[in-house]
Amino acid sequence: MSNYALAQLNIARMREPIDSPTLADFVANLERINALAAQSPGYIWRLQSDAGDATAFRPFGDDMLVNMSLWKDIESLHNYVYKSAHIEIMRRRKEWFKQIREVYSVLWWTPGVVIPTLDQARAKLALLQRRGPTAEAFTFKQPFAVPSEVESSQLAGFDDTCPAT
Repeated sequence: MSNYALAQLNIARMREPIDSPTLADFVANLERINALAAQSPGYIWRLQSDAGDATAFRPFGDDMLVNMSLWKDIESLHNYVYKSAHIEIMRRRKEWFKQIREVYSVLWWTPGVVIPTLDQARAKLALLQRRGPTAEAFTFKQPFAVPSEVESSQLAGFDDTCPAT
């Protein structure tokens, strides 16, 4: 068993405010899709407010939604995103969200089951934007393996906060 969990962040720019008729069907599906994630093999955690979803968090601006979660491994997250009923929502995303030309999704390994902060996730997204996929911030298209136990022991005692951001 790995000593790491896979963290993911994705952002989306809304076409209209969250309470608009345009986003009503998206909002109506949130509870169902979030429950599906929570019941999926490999799921560990997801960002949510007391309301049960992440729509109240706006660290990238008022028109941007965030989704952040932790998974056991890349395969578990991939299966949820692309091989479950979640794909129905993915197929409809153009109805609700504007196209984002810059990087909008990032994956990274976090030691143990360390819950990432939105600031850490923002830094990972920025790192991916600056450097492209690396072992510190990557994508489904260019994934990186779980750090080895040797690397893990060398990193012990250091947090994942980038001092330059």
